[in-house]
Amino acid sequence: MRICFKTVLCLTGLLSLAGAVQAEVKLPTAFSDHMVMQYGVPVPVWGWADAGEKIAVQIGKQTKTTVTGADGKWMLKLDKLKAGGPYSLTISGKNKIVINDVYAGEVWVCSGQSNMDMTVAKEDRYWCGVFNEAAEVAVADYPLIRVFDTDFTPAAIPQDDVIGKWEVVSPKTIGHLSAVAYFFAREIQKKIKMPIGLITTAYGASTAEAWVREEALVNEVVCKSLVDSFKSKLARYLTDTAAPAKYKLAEERWKMTADSAKAAGKNIPRGPRNPDPVRDQHNASVLWNGMVMPLVPYAIRGVIWYQGESNSPTAKIYRQIMETLINDWRKEWGQGNFPFLYVQLANIGKTYDSLPAQGGSEAIKREAQLQNLSIPNTAMAVAIDNADPDDMNNVHPKNKQEIGRRLALAALAIVYNKKIVYSGPLYDKMQIEGSSIRVYFKNTGGGLIAKGGELKGFAIAAADKKFVWANAKIDGNSIVVSAAGISNPAVVRYAWGNNPQATLYNKEELPASPFRTDSIDK
Repeated sequence: MRICFKTVLCLTGLLSLAGAVQAEVKLPTAFSDHMVMQYGVPVPVWGWADAGEKIAVQIGKQTKTTVTGADGKWMLKLDKLKAGGPYSLTISGKNKIVINDVYAGEVWVCSGQSNMDMTVAKEDRYWCGVFNEAAEVAVADYPLIRVFDTDFTPAAIPQDDVIGKWEVVSPKTIGHLSAVAYFFAREIQKKIKMPIGLITTAYGASTAEAWVREEALVNEVVCKSLVDSFKSKLARYLTDTAAPAKYKLAEERWKMTADSAKAAGKNIPRGPRNPDPVRDQHNASVLWNGMVMPLVPYAIRGVIWYQGESNSPTAKIYRQIMETLINDWRKEWGQGNFPFLYVQLANIGKTYDSLPAQGGSEAIKREAQLQNLSIPNTAMAVAIDNADPDDMNNVHPKNKQEIGRRLALAALAIVYNKKIVYSGPLYDKMQIEGSSIRVYFKNTGGGLIAKGGELKGFAIAAADKKFVWANAKIDGNSIVVSAAGISNPAVVRYAWGNNPQATLYNKEELPASPFRTDSIDK
């Protein structure tokens, strides 16, 4: 029997508010043993109980009280905590909850798609596993790095809680935890000597818009169609009586195949696609509703983000989608313009690009990410050199150690005030000099270098934009670009394609971002 869309929403809402009708005090799952709480800021603590019930929260010598509202919800804020631990966090009402092994330190939300979700070890997912996997697992003894990993729980409307648990990083746990998040935290902890909590909420193949609140997308003109598309899909699905039955049958057949593959030690094949649009990680807001909203307003230091591969169909509006996401997350969290650090997409392709400045959706998305640096308190880890050398067409590069390191450099510089170079060269401006173009850069660090001895990836064109490969030479903190046959140059592009040869770095060995000196094509 099918039920109407309104009934689906009502049932979902009732489930999300289940805690409100329970007599006992109940907490979100993020408040549990081994948790890390953000130090140095007021810390929200919240949950559910009977209406009008007095709630007390105690940690160390500090106790705060509040009274549950008529809706069964309560929230209070602890005064700033000093870094350290372990503490016990006690919540008392008609019942008492004691959370043990609690530390105060730095908390980072780690989100995005499969390259954030990718784990240190392969375990039961064939596409996971980093370089030197066994060695990395063996040395992962970091008891003061803890990870709260959320399950895939998309939803049609905002939820109150997620499924997840805190785990202490050790050789027993690290194999199934986010590689980028772990390597990021490991690098930071070496410098700041403080407990670190990672809240990983990521899922493979997800689009950026899936992680954005519906109202925020609707209010951004170019993003509204993403919401409209999802609602149309959902309406069609709710009237299709055959789709669920077909999926159930396909899933049963897949489970038998998967069990056989597992028993034979083979890779488990992908399961059938669920036709329910709410279960589709490409659709607007479904992951915000189920995997981010329930975490708000858990006190955090900032966010690291690795995503974009799945936004090729919307590459031309990716900049606006990400601006909307960053600004709305900050608004909803209510903790100011917290740091938002993200990874620019890596190079990808069977072979290096053969045509100069050949463009494509990957180049457009990388440019959008470069432009997103205009948002205050953001930083970008360039990954244009990070494709696997043995399989450059692998969408999941295995060198997550370097990505974590580059994100950590950004955090150490802009959050923890370390005097270090954290970015590779970024295009600043150009100047035409006869038959050459001089390109200037920011973030040159100790100076520009050509990794491997020769600058590759530069293309030049006249006003007709018929690009040819260019000769490029370093001159101080600028690069002079020219080509035979181009006497009146107008435009330079660098690493402008899916899989460009990119050899421009600074002396700190951080790669330059791809760029173009001409205006954005419409």
